[in-house]
Amino acid sequence: MNSFRNHRIVVASLFLPSTAVIASDSPIATPDVTAPSFSVPDILQRVETAVKQTVNPIIRKGAAAPRSIVDDLLNIKSRIPTPTLTPAQEILNPFSNATPRKHQTTHSDNRARVQRKATSRSSSRRPESALGLHDDWHIEHNPHCNGGLNNAVLSMGNKLKKKLWIGTIGTHTDSFAEPLRNAIDKKMLVEHSCYPVWIPDAEFESCYDEFCHQVLWPCLHYAIPDAPKTKMFYESASFKQYVAVNQRFADAIAANYQEGDIIWVNDYHLMLLPAMLRASPRIPAHAPIGFFMHVAFPSSEIFRCLSVRRSLLSGLLAANLIGFQTANYARHFRQTVSRIMSYEALPRGIQVSEGGPGEVRRMRFVDVGVFPMGIDVQQLEQKRREPDVAEWVQVLKQRYAGMKLVVGRDKLDEIQGVRHKLLAFQTFLEKHPEFQQKVVLIQVALQTTSSDVAGSIADIVTHINSRFSTLTYQPVVFLPTQDLTFSQYLALLSVADAFIVTSLREGMALRTHEFVECQEGRHRPLILSEFTGSYSYSGFRSCIAVNPWDTRGTASAINQALTMSDDEAAGRWEDLHNHVTTQTGQAFVTTFLSRCVRSHTEQHMQSNEPAPLLDLHRLLPRYKHAHARLVLMDFEGTLWQRPRPGPGGFPPEAEEDEGLQRALEVLRRFAADGRNDVWLLSGLPVEGVLSRIAKAVPRIGIVAENGCFIRPKMPVPSRSSSSGMLGANSRRNGSELSPVNTAATLPGGWINMVATFNLTWKSSCVEILSYFTERTPGAFVEEREASVVWRFWTGEPTDDCADRQWALRQAAEAQNHIFDSLGERYGLRIIPGDNAFLVLPSNVSRSTAVGAILHPGGPAQTPLSRGFGWMSQDAGDDVSSHGDLDLIIAVSGDEKLLRRLNEFDEAETVATGGKATDARWRLDADKVLETLGVFANVGV
Repeated sequence: MNSFRNHRIVVASLFLPSTAVIASDSPIATPDVTAPSFSVPDILQRVETAVKQTVNPIIRKGAAAPRSIVDDLLNIKSRIPTPTLTPAQEILNPFSNATPRKHQTTHSDNRARVQRKATSRSSSRRPESALGLHDDWHIEHNPHCNGGLNNAVLSMGNKLKKKLWIGTIGTHTDSFAEPLRNAIDKKMLVEHSCYPVWIPDAEFESCYDEFCHQVLWPCLHYAIPDAPKTKMFYESASFKQYVAVNQRFADAIAANYQEGDIIWVNDYHLMLLPAMLRASPRIPAHAPIGFFMHVAFPSSEIFRCLSVRRSLLSGLLAANLIGFQTANYARHFRQTVSRIMSYEALPRGIQVSEGGPGEVRRMRFVDVGVFPMGIDVQQLEQKRREPDVAEWVQVLKQRYAGMKLVVGRDKLDEIQGVRHKLLAFQTFLEKHPEFQQKVVLIQVALQTTSSDVAGSIADIVTHINSRFSTLTYQPVVFLPTQDLTFSQYLALLSVADAFIVTSLREGMALRTHEFVECQEGRHRPLILSEFTGSYSYSGFRSCIAVNPWDTRGTASAINQALTMSDDEAAGRWEDLHNHVTTQTGQAFVTTFLSRCVRSHTEQHMQSNEPAPLLDLHRLLPRYKHAHARLVLMDFEGTLWQRPRPGPGGFPPEAEEDEGLQRALEVLRRFAADGRNDVWLLSGLPVEGVLSRIAKAVPRIGIVAENGCFIRPKMPVPSRSSSSGMLGANSRRNGSELSPVNTAATLPGGWINMVATFNLTWKSSCVEILSYFTERTPGAFVEEREASVVWRFWTGEPTDDCADRQWALRQAAEAQNHIFDSLGERYGLRIIPGDNAFLVLPSNVSRSTAVGAILHPGGPAQTPLSRGFGWMSQDAGDDVSSHGDLDLIIAVSGDEKLLRRLNEFDEAETVATGGKATDARWRLDADKVLETLGVFANVGV
């Protein structure tokens, strides 16, 4: 049983799945625009005219000219709303009597991605004052809603009983009087679980038409903003309107929030909404928020062109979980955040540092996951087996007997690549004349308002049809999607000999999923662009992949699809079918919401209350009476303040460093107590100050380079005294205390925890950092044995000068470059700091080093660790049942280590520094040495 089923799901999407229609009006496109200079009917009219002008056969006088099959399909004006004949009786045009589609496909049909700025109203609208409560109105399906999301949520059925949609109704609402709005609110909420967000028309149009579709949409689909065309949108109020629309959504959700709700925000229209919800006083801080991006996400080089990039990223990072369609899109997002925001990007998510200069900083982890969308296979199967579909299949087979059908379904914009598809089909007919008059490309065209693209497509269609058409053959057929019923669309997919998608960039092409399922029994191939999200999954690698920019290659793919043997086609279809039936709409909703709940639970296990200051009166008695103690202490920044580096690096280590001498004295006193097992945790390399400490205080253990190297303490001579930390029955000789992994032992007793790691990345990393060092004044590289540090700023972290801003930008560039070129290949992690960042292997840390110290079979096994198994984060066993420890004291700034130690009742965790913490106690950095000296004196 998934835990989200016990919660109400609040689904925030720009458009609701239902809309209100006044009188006989139908939902109009939002925003309302004037008719473009070219549209689908315009294209069809031009094609028909061109064919009539080009084809001039010799006909006997008085004889009727033969009627083209395609002419029937193109006769749009003669269509009537309700069919007068059944499909079996239709003779001239199988689609001429199409009724409006009543089932929504995976993508909405009429929602334009790019709108023009016209603001004309529908002439059928009455004045604002006339639309009141007494007007006739009803609720019907909203054609603008996200079809894939709506179908996925509906596919859950009773598994998702409690839900509430938040969004707009997709039509002009300024003319709606307040009583009418209240009535719509009530009916939508009671009957459809929908809550409308009322937005002024002008505000919505500016947000939706200008910012979303002319700024965000091209950028997210890898189109670099064109400054002359987009400058006005950056300088105008379009982003302000985008902020205002997101705020209205936040207010609507806050007004309807109930304790226990899971808030699910969808798509790029609402990228600011998670942060606004966090800022709302009506929504508690522990409310789980998930965001899913339904479209692509570009590389950081493109996204960084947006002037409002930080605002958009900050809005997203307020969510507990951010989901994407593919692993590439998720990786691009992590790299973008790392580069622009300078946060630590991990394979599983983003480590966010909250709090400004002078404020208490808190670390928060944001999950980033991959959740491929799918279709409702069961519902599609039911619709496909309806008698109406079978009848239309027979009609199409009779009409196109002896011909091959290549089918496509796209919106007529530049991103969908329809122009590239047509050029490839023309090349196919030129290179393979044997297929002329035998192959028809049927392009189902979604409504568009982009006149430039539509005009270009019209010219290509005109050229192809005028060149290859005959009396009874026309190679390219355009069918407006609003003129097809869903049964006719399924019939078209069922009889297709190939389905072709040539998108230049796309999230998940769910129409290909529908084609695969409609091909059960025929198993014809799929031609799919490499730049769609679907192609990134192994199941879809059995398609015929094409680069839409390669016209000849796409033409060859069409030929391959039409000439493919049945056995090969069946094998490819099986792989496609297995993916479609596995990654369904139900699986998408289930995995996303389950991960959202889990992420929220993990992130909010951390206490939001500030940790109290360390109370010596409470902790000292416990320390004094404990017989076996484990003491873990950070070194630099805690016991010892490392000298500030200069432009050329750190100054030489002074032999008489007073701070170091005081730290050594405290360590000696801790080590002198036989009940203590003392470990020093450091990020410094083995050579240098840590080697001096190992010689000066041999009876403590040391961790170097954040867990890359471990030096166990020297053996303690056996004692028979009952006050010994192990007792008489627990003595072990020196050989028993030697490291287990002797092959990885270095001079001085150091154990190499990365001996089996590939460290060849270091030379490339240093080379990259040297490049940035030359361009960053005062920066320098620290190369260590198994890690690399780049110091990009040597001044105060609170400085806000131009040089520091430049250094921060260079640091973000360097991190992004290292992650791109070396991160995934070698399994590296980058830990950013205020003035530097660290590069090291991803699976080593101070936390893993402590785990090795405590594990009974670990490489640094000590007497205290006998029988003590290091617990995973999911384990809940009491540490007292695994060892003889009475007390664990950890003084550190490593939050991951402190959280893991908090699982044990015996642990007293103390955080240092100014950041908010999950430790049980906190201690100011300038008082750490003094406080530890008090504990050290107890055992003397």
